Formats: sequence, C-alpha cells, structure tokens
Amino acid sequence: MEIKKFLDDLAAGTPTPGGGSASALAGALAASLVAMVAGLSCKKGRPDLTEMKEIRKKALRIQRELYRAIEEDARSFEGVMETFRLPKDGEKERLYRSRMIQKAYRKAVLPPQKVCELSFPLLEFSVFLLKKGNQNAFSDSGVAGRLANAALEGGMLNVRINLGSIRSKTFRVRKEKLLERLQLGKELLMAEIEDEIKSCGY
Repeated sequence: MEIKKFLDDLAAGTPTPGGGSASALAGALAASLVAMVAGLSCKKGRPDLTEMKEIRKKALRIQRELYRAIEEDARSFEGVMETFRLPKDGEKERLYRSRMIQKAYRKAVLPPQKVCELSFPLLEFSVFLLKKGNQNAFSDSGVAGRLANAALEGGMLNVRINLGSIRSKTFRVRKEKLLERLQLGKELLMAEIEDEIKSCGY
C-alpha cells in the first residue's frame, strides 16, 4: 500500500485502517531502520560482520511481515464488523451470530499479536546496534528502538481490547500470559536502549 494512500485512509474517519494497522507500520519502519544501520555497519574486517549481516537479513524479513500485517489488521476488524451485521431475529440466528462474533474476535487478536512478536526482536537489534553499530547512524538505531516500542505497545493494546470481547477463559489466559512476558521483556530492553542513549549524552 502506498504510504500517502494509507495516511489518507487512516485519516478518513472510517473504522479501518486504525491503530492496529498504524502499529504495524511503526514496526515496519523500525525494521527498515534496523536493516539500514546493520547494512551501514557491514564493513570487511569487523569481528561482528556475520552478525550484522544476519541482523539485516532478519530485519528485512520482519519488515515484509509487518507490512503485510498493516492490511491483515484492517481485514480482521472488518470481519468483526461483518459478524455484527448478521441477522438475529430467531434463536438459531442469534446463536449463530454469537458464535461468528466470537470466532471473528479470536481472529482479530492474531494480527496485533503478530505485530508484538515481530517487533520484540527489533528492540533487541536496536540495543545491539546502539552499542556496536555504525555510530554515524546512532540516532537511527535509537529511533528504531522507540518505533519498535510504539509498535509493540500498540499491538498489545489491541490484543487486550479484543480479548475483552472473548468469552473463552482459556484463550484469554493464554494470550494474557504472552502479553505479560512481552511487557517484562520490553521494559528491560527499553531501559537498556534509553540508558545507552543517555550515556552518549543525548
């Protein structure tokens, strides 16, 4: 999707695309910056050359996945809205509609969860690049970390909001445990990122 069109669609006053898609875009931007800095750090003779190449490769893969998640999130929420338009006149129709709503909400959890899980390693890459990457691109590594954090927080918020409409306790508990792990890891990595930025006087 062209960036200008996405921005116009986001501002259009319609339910989709929304915050979930915006979070995916933030993550894709973070991945692009990670790939850029890793590429700038790929100089012959570096002891971590292989690691830099691997980070760049992984970041580009994550970028593609997050780019796809922009539209996946919008489609999943449109699926939720479609189920609410199902007929509900008779008992059978109401039961069917209820099941479809629950199914749609479960599906709607998946894109923001994907954004979370893909954005997390970008925080790890940002820490590594702040410490060992091309220092001429230090600010780019910092921006990558902060964008990845925004993507992760946005994804977590959307997962939680969708979980609020899901009746299955087992499903909710499983996803909530995942969010707890991500939150703890995110806080540790962001503290490291901010400490690294401050230690350089910024």
